[in-house]
Amino acid sequence: MNGNKTITGARVFDGIDWHDGAALVVESGHVKSIVPAGSVAVGGETVDAHGLLLVPGFIDLQVNGGGGALLNEEPTLAGIRQICSAHATFGTTALLPTLITDTRAVRTAAIAAGLEAKGAGVPGFLGLHLEGPHLSVARKGAHDPALIRRMEDDDLAEILGCAKALGRLMLTVAPENATKEQVRALADAGVVVSLGHTDVDYDTARAYAKAGARTVTHLFNAMSGPGHREPGVVGAALATGALHAGMIADGYHVHPASMGIALRGKKGPGQIFLVTDAMSPLGTDQTSFFLNGRKILRQDGRLTLADGTLAGADIDMLSSVRFVHQRLGLPVEEAIRMASAYPADAMGIASHKGRLLPGADADFVLLTPELGIRSTWIGGERVFAA
Repeated sequence: MNGNKTITGARVFDGIDWHDGAALVVESGHVKSIVPAGSVAVGGETVDAHGLLLVPGFIDLQVNGGGGALLNEEPTLAGIRQICSAHATFGTTALLPTLITDTRAVRTAAIAAGLEAKGAGVPGFLGLHLEGPHLSVARKGAHDPALIRRMEDDDLAEILGCAKALGRLMLTVAPENATKEQVRALADAGVVVSLGHTDVDYDTARAYAKAGARTVTHLFNAMSGPGHREPGVVGAALATGALHAGMIADGYHVHPASMGIALRGKKGPGQIFLVTDAMSPLGTDQTSFFLNGRKILRQDGRLTLADGTLAGADIDMLSSVRFVHQRLGLPVEEAIRMASAYPADAMGIASHKGRLLPGADADFVLLTPELGIRSTWIGGERVFAA
């Protein structure tokens, strides 16, 4: 495992530039270099990738489930392993299994499973995303309002207690149910605090960003929208350079015109990155499943509660990349950055994820020129082949 290998002949995108007819040299699971294909010294395994695109592996910071497993319903090592494996078939090489609002017991079990997954070195496991329960009932979306509540001292202690051991932890909160002091304590401990499921105004969102919030969860969805006199959380996300924002690009959660407006209007250095918000049906033929005891229906590319409320998304990361490239007209390299470099930046892991630069983890995807998947590689090892 993790021996030296060379991927030859592909058109390589390192996250910044394209390298035509190049070779990616992998050493001990990391990128050693990208060189002209004809200059590679013989040694180790050679993989012929002529005619293909070699791009950084995708990073998904909001993944509720996949492959028939849902973290809320199966907060176990096996559940996390199944979710990671399912998403690898669509080019995702690092992800945050995401627990939406649930009971204290389920959250504790999910944290324990995350610690097990980290210890076991599950391929693709990056950490956890706890989306709730400290949200706003007014912007609950598909979250069970009976389980939404304020952040208490014991909640804060549990999250702070696991943050370092997990390595990477994202927490979605609403200012309605979490204080700026709590956000500051979480940020100081390395937790990536995300604002979401909130109805607060522009000034409040900006104040929480100043307190340490770093991202915004699924931009436009379950938050106060922009108006000409009150920009809302959406306006704060776009106008605040320190904030990154996830976005679901399935054409149902956000209108393509709104996506374009947001992409053109986002102030940097924070960027808009892609998330799938995928549920258990991803990679399966499931037509329904249960979440918090409620039936979720899968139909026509949408996942909904019985009343029509969207409940996660029925899309994978490669399809999301195709959507913003083909429907929004973004250059393919920018679409790829939205699924790799930008989420890495948002999580503070750009030194080793999201770009294929010397020393980075050798997480990459081989694609056809039409953006069809051929294989997925994590740490220089092939974990999926079409």
